[in-house]
Amino acid sequence: MKFLHVSDIHLGFNQYQLAERTKDFGRAWADVLIKHAIKNEVDFVLICGDFFDKRSPTPQAFDQAFLGLAELHKHGIPAVAIEGNHDESQDRESDYSWLRSLRNSGLLKLLEPKVETDAGGNLQIIYQAWDDEEKCGSFVDIKGARIFGSRWYRHSLNAMIAPIIEGIKQNSHPDLFNILMLHTDVEGHEIGRHGHIAALSQANLRSLKSVTNYVGLGHTHKRIEIDNWAFNPGSLETCKVDEFKEERGVYLVEVDAEKNVKAEFLQDYHQRPFSRVIFNVDGLSEGREVTEGVLKTVAGEVTVHDPESQSPSPIVEITLKGHLGFPNSLLEFDEIRKRVQETINALHVRLKNNTVPIEYGVIIDDNATRETRERRAIEDLVIRDNRYQQRAPEMAELIIGAKRMALNDDAPDKILDYIFTKTV
Repeated sequence: MKFLHVSDIHLGFNQYQLAERTKDFGRAWADVLIKHAIKNEVDFVLICGDFFDKRSPTPQAFDQAFLGLAELHKHGIPAVAIEGNHDESQDRESDYSWLRSLRNSGLLKLLEPKVETDAGGNLQIIYQAWDDEEKCGSFVDIKGARIFGSRWYRHSLNAMIAPIIEGIKQNSHPDLFNILMLHTDVEGHEIGRHGHIAALSQANLRSLKSVTNYVGLGHTHKRIEIDNWAFNPGSLETCKVDEFKEERGVYLVEVDAEKNVKAEFLQDYHQRPFSRVIFNVDGLSEGREVTEGVLKTVAGEVTVHDPESQSPSPIVEITLKGHLGFPNSLLEFDEIRKRVQETINALHVRLKNNTVPIEYGVIIDDNATRETRERRAIEDLVIRDNRYQQRAPEMAELIIGAKRMALNDDAPDKILDYIFTKTV
């Protein structure tokens, strides 16, 4: 038996409002199917949730999904899917959703177990065998595997594990290779959300070993392997820049007659590269210095993309941090984006300004007189501007004097003359 395990395809994701990024997610999906499903003649493909990025996908996303599934169908490869949080049905009672439309077309086996309450008030997971005529069910047999689906159980998955185990136990077959598809974070493997309340606990995950031979995970956008038994390939493409260093790809899984698992992690398909650059502005006194400093840092950390190559051009995120020694308005945001994009041939340059503005951090002594507090506040602001910090008392006097003249309704020309005499 041989199958391909993918998850979090997120078709239709319009990342950064870039049309090219929306195409990237479709390209990744199509490339994976051609290179790793069809080429390897797999027996089936598992899609462990978040096939679409939104519950109501765009026509472009639906076309991407349809064309990929139709290509699998043409080669006799069934696609088996479960809902993720991004593409779950808005109305559980409705017969209609975009995944169900693909199911009704015969291109997708969408596994949807039912949740019921027994006479004693206990939750039950009802598994029913797949019916090809009705095109519905919650488990399906393909080439020696019995594949069980699951819902997106939100924060209640840990409470649902016992009913899931019982439901599988009642419907498992000793001669078949039992697979469970789950869309969930796993405790200790979250991305930036340690202790996340919705994560499946390690103990509950491992309790599934009693009834499964393979757990196909989704939801967390990075590669996870646990005991050569539970696997998450991660998202096909980078959905957030925070994830760009995480491994993501697909699993090509082979199972021998003794139910031994050999899972090969594959990444050779269309993936757009991401880079993150952090630049500290401490000690710089003008916008031009920041611009040149960023360009120098980018040149040292990001590989220049060759336009003649077949590989996709990168997306670069630049974060400015530190204490800004001059007004924020003097930062050359457009110039930085333009020159970085031209220098490394990037598809897109994102610029985040996390600096502490010069206007922040003024310390005021409540015990001082109003005049003293005013002067100290102004001097503090002047000191934070690297261009004038050596002349802080003088500049504070100038500002206070000009302010008083304005409050006395002095003529503008007189105020200008005062400023001019104080600054020459």
